[in-house]
Amino acid sequence: MATCRMGANMTPAHPGDFVRTEVIEEHGLSVTKAAEILGVRRSTLSDVLNDRAALSPEMALCIEKAFDVRMDLLLQMQAWYDAARMRAQAGEISVRRYQPA
Repeated sequence: MATCRMGANMTPAHPGDFVRTEVIEEHGLSVTKAAEILGVRRSTLSDVLNDRAALSPEMALCIEKAFDVRMDLLLQMQAWYDAARMRAQAGEISVRRYQPA
């Protein structure tokens, strides 16, 4: 099986970083105004933007509808981020490989 590895020091960015810089700041919006546009609480959006919460599919769809950023891209970014974080913790998870009889 072929594998593709990122460099040792390359960790994908949380999608909140992208949303903050490429959507909210690009449009000159405050977090409060962006939350109002998206129909979410300011604290909910702030948690995503500051990497304290995962980007949900619902939030990704709201961002797509409001700012024309593809939901699929945002959710892939979240999946890459989550996978990298879990991969970093792989040594803490002890599971034996299955060997068929």
